[in-house]
Amino acid sequence: MDDVKRRVRKLKKLEQKIRWGGEAAAGAALVWDSFFDLRDGPAGKAKHGLAELTSMSREEYKCAVDEFFARVYYEYYLENGIAGAGTFDPSILARLDLPFDADERDVKKRFRELAKKHHPDTGGDASKFIELMNAYESLAQLR
Repeated sequence: MDDVKRRVRKLKKLEQKIRWGGEAAAGAALVWDSFFDLRDGPAGKAKHGLAELTSMSREEYKCAVDEFFARVYYEYYLENGIAGAGTFDPSILARLDLPFDADERDVKKRFRELAKKHHPDTGGDASKFIELMNAYESLAQLR
């Protein structure tokens, strides 16, 4: 358990180094805080709690770390004005049940699947369709 804590704390330091060259600015929000919770018990608002992290296989842990770094670099790109081509907001991709590394073709395919499912003319939920349209428009603006 201590080994897992140590590895995950290193990720926090690495995020600070990537985004700010060292220590985080006062009041800066870390991606790490929304991904990892090293307290005993449930994860709270974080995506992965300590109990979950310790029970992950090597491959599952690698996937969690890859997703974490995708979000870190997305935030870095936004903060430095270089987001755009080739970058999608990982949180919107997650809402569409797409992996963090989805490309434009994957996004279009998933959008069409969900649009058919939720379109009001085919008996779908209008509020979910509107939410889907807003998410797709947000992704399209980055292109």
